[in-house]
Amino acid sequence: MNLNTPSTATAEGTMAPREWRLPGRAAWLLALVMAIALAAMRAAGTLGAPQLRPLLPLGFVLMALSPWVLMHGPGRRAIGLRRPASALAWTHLGAMGLGGAAALACVVIGLVLFGTGSDNWFVSIAANFARSVNLGLPVWQLALMFTITAMSFSPIGEEIFFRGLLQHALAQRFTARVGTGVECIGFGLVHLCHHGVVMGASGLAMQPRSAPIWFGLMVAVAGLFAWLRERSGSLYPAIAAHAAYNLVMSICIFMLLWPVGAGR
Repeated sequence: MNLNTPSTATAEGTMAPREWRLPGRAAWLLALVMAIALAAMRAAGTLGAPQLRPLLPLGFVLMALSPWVLMHGPGRRAIGLRRPASALAWTHLGAMGLGGAAALACVVIGLVLFGTGSDNWFVSIAANFARSVNLGLPVWQLALMFTITAMSFSPIGEEIFFRGLLQHALAQRFTARVGTGVECIGFGLVHLCHHGVVMGASGLAMQPRSAPIWFGLMVAVAGLFAWLRERSGSLYPAIAAHAAYNLVMSICIFMLLWPVGAGR
């Protein structure tokens, strides 16, 4: 046993590496509280006043840092911050292909059901982005800014927190199925800030036609990322798939929907 690694006694009397920097029984509750707080930050950053917009990227940074604040090295490895079980290139390339295909499916479903109207989730995302940047820049610069941030901040932060820390904490307290189910539902709920919940003159309102569909799609996408994490034993394929999803989403927004979204 490494004397520098904190350990706890197991039921068999052996010493197991300690994962959490706090009592294990409190980990799941703290993870839920963090999820609620981070969701509130996202809602404020996307639906609140312009001066609150920095809360959105700040939330992603806090998600990414959470395992280093709350866990020891064995815990970070347990949530998937380690190499995949297979080091073959297809582990990541295949994950990226699945993520890109999921994004294309969401694009097609949105266009078939709602065209380029306000109920199309990617039109809403384009409009949200347009409100937060200088539209005087060339479109290629706007596309580059959006794509780089979309492929870095949210894939890293969300996968580390949802598929990593939150799922692991809940699985230890309940079961792996419960942990995965709760984190997928939570992932779907927070994405209602980007489409489904809107801030109008009379306050918050729901888009009843498209919000449930968008929520269901986000839960399904989260399930795909969770499957990749479980299958590989690592968060890295899930991060790769998430980045590919956002890349394809960005390409489709700027090729098909940007003039519509930017005008809203």
